[in-house]
Amino acid sequence: MARLFRQFLRFSALLVIALAFLSVVFVTWLRTSLPQIDGALSLQGLGGPVEVIRDGNGVPHIFADQVNDAYFGLGFTHAQDRLWQMEMTRRTGAGRLSEIFGSRTLKIDRFIRMLGLYRAAQAQLTLMTEDERALLDAYAAGVNAYLHNHAGALSPEFAVLGHKPERWRPADSLVWARIMAVRLSGNWRSELLRLRLAETLTPAQIDQLWPSDEGKEPVTLSALPGTVSAMLDRLAGALPDELAPVDASNAWVIGGARTETGKPILANDPHLGFGAPILWYLARIETPMLSLTGATVPGVPLLPLGHNGKIAWGMTTAGADVEDLYLEALDPDDPQQYLTPNGTKPFKTRTEKIYVANDDPVTLTVRMTRHGPVVSDVLDEANFSETAPKSVIALASPSARIDDETARALYLLNRASNWQEFLAAAQLFNAPVQNLFYADTAGDIGLVTPGRIPIRTDHDGTRPAPGQEVQFDWNGFIPFDELPRRHNPPDGLIINANNRLVGTDYPHRIARHWQSAYRAARIAEVLGSKTGHSVADSTALQLDTVSTAARRLVPLLISAPAQSDRGKKAIARLRTWNFRMQRDRAEPLIYATWLRALERAIVQDELGDRTGDYARSRTRFVVAALTKHQTWCDNIKTPVPETCETQVAAALETALAAITETQGPDIDKWRWGAAHKAQFRHRVFTQIPGLRAFTDLVVETDGGDHTVNRGQTRQGGPSPYSHVHGSGYRAVYDLGNLDNSRYIIATGQSGNPFSHHYRDLLDRWRSGDFITIAGDRDSLRLSAIGTLTLSPSRTP
Repeated sequence: MARLFRQFLRFSALLVIALAFLSVVFVTWLRTSLPQIDGALSLQGLGGPVEVIRDGNGVPHIFADQVNDAYFGLGFTHAQDRLWQMEMTRRTGAGRLSEIFGSRTLKIDRFIRMLGLYRAAQAQLTLMTEDERALLDAYAAGVNAYLHNHAGALSPEFAVLGHKPERWRPADSLVWARIMAVRLSGNWRSELLRLRLAETLTPAQIDQLWPSDEGKEPVTLSALPGTVSAMLDRLAGALPDELAPVDASNAWVIGGARTETGKPILANDPHLGFGAPILWYLARIETPMLSLTGATVPGVPLLPLGHNGKIAWGMTTAGADVEDLYLEALDPDDPQQYLTPNGTKPFKTRTEKIYVANDDPVTLTVRMTRHGPVVSDVLDEANFSETAPKSVIALASPSARIDDETARALYLLNRASNWQEFLAAAQLFNAPVQNLFYADTAGDIGLVTPGRIPIRTDHDGTRPAPGQEVQFDWNGFIPFDELPRRHNPPDGLIINANNRLVGTDYPHRIARHWQSAYRAARIAEVLGSKTGHSVADSTALQLDTVSTAARRLVPLLISAPAQSDRGKKAIARLRTWNFRMQRDRAEPLIYATWLRALERAIVQDELGDRTGDYARSRTRFVVAALTKHQTWCDNIKTPVPETCETQVAAALETALAAITETQGPDIDKWRWGAAHKAQFRHRVFTQIPGLRAFTDLVVETDGGDHTVNRGQTRQGGPSPYSHVHGSGYRAVYDLGNLDNSRYIIATGQSGNPFSHHYRDLLDRWRSGDFITIAGDRDSLRLSAIGTLTLSPSRTP
């Protein structure tokens, strides 16, 4: 027995040694996925040499004699650093994630296939000019040159999942804009929620849930048949969270009369969901004909944000209502047809086959109406079953139109040299609707809001409309010349932080409900307080943590008497608080937790199970409930009426108990940063406990839901104050000296966890540091971490 035991120990030891050896071999092999950044490569598809000089931050400076060779170099460099991100983007846009991940991503694929985004991107190719198509072909050739010539492993995700990428196609580069058009135009989800709430709330109550400064227009909603109501709830649950709408960014442009250089300054920080790596990738292109510097998106050759040596541009989401839901009534005698103003009409149908890893393919029948696809068909139920409801839900949206020219707009925008050329490019910008900020080296500043915004007559766009009634149809789109525009305003300032764009005298309806103006108010407060602005002033403002929402709400909260000694101490802290959402302070935590507890307390009784769909730090609603619509404070499920004062006081005790549970009883040790952590999760490896600690990036941050330094919180789940949405890219462009412009992204240039540049910018982003992206070729070579020369291959 002892002998057998010794043999077992020897075998176990050998097995451990063998596994350790294999692990070392595997990790060593995975490290061959890191890019070659020095030396020379001969590649097919190039017309001339390309030099890629990487600076100390991993930013590529791409020099070429021909523009399309530079785009080849950009495609090659994107693939070196972010190939997995590119693979995920194109598969998301094509509805093909389930081929890798199985049924867990089927919800996303069904939704995307229903919209037909990749079909639209493929059709868009046929409408492009020869020069535009050549650019896309050159970029794709660069990506494919990397796939063909890289001798080692691809990025670790491919190895772990056993997946081999297909060749890159030009349509793969176009589908990202389609995805963003969906994510930045998500009003129809609010329409769906309003329609569901109409079962239990009055029109006035629904209007109060979304406070508006436009006036008192009523929201006309009616209760629905039970079958449709059940379908609405199922549809809301079928919508993928990964494509949930995002609606936050900051931008301002300061005219030269207000700056220390006499030239404009343009600042921009778009806010999107966080991930590792971050969406953005910094790059610079230099050719005799074209110069571009700024934020690229791996997989896309065109520069969404940046400057070209003559003009700089930025974007914020306009919040335009460009989507509508329609309740399409089925023909009672033939459910394969639906009612229209001119009688019945058959659905146009197509069949989508979704391949699923380790499972049978899923067939989806997509029905199209005159308004758009039937989104209720994403539910797992027979399209034409006898038990189906008498209506289906169709989506009208510009996002999947074949004639979209947004790619052409970016192509021309990247090459514009003055305001007139900028406007000519903007006129082709179709979706998503964005506020395009402008500044040039000549001193001009401006803003225009291009895109397809529908003209409605008898429909305010806030709730689904009956599809068979013609008065609810769109009457075209607002003409470009009538869209909002400003050029060289007298005060020398243009500011937008997703707040209301136009006054009530504007002749068209862009949106019924606008995002709150808290961030915009703070930006205006700071910029309007002085002249002689510098680049450093704008970078500091991007990191500003003053919450004007807290400034408005805290006096209302602390007016209620505390119910405990702990409550008195909390209120005493808030009385002297400067309203800065700083990670090392307790006051932001008390405020945010109190606000969340109060909001839920006053809507839970009316909204019930749908509270989670609505609640998301709706400060304007809470202010209105405490000051104008105080009936919300009464719990309709209790016999004794509650007042706002009692609800506020009770919410404070609830909040303090919640904080004590997570951070202990000592209020002096409470910290906002302990709860407010930026979460940059790797989409694949975060699911694997052994790899999560290596690939997920977490850091405590300042800011909150309504600060210029946007720290948007999750609001739901076990970590409601996690920072999950914010400025993954910040830039300040100095039109007096564009080489002095400042940039930062939130994680790092690389998407490869083995790379130093996977996480090297994270702490600098958090602390408010910036980098410059400039320099002549010779000086860059001297300080570069690598210089790679790409040359045309002489072999056919």
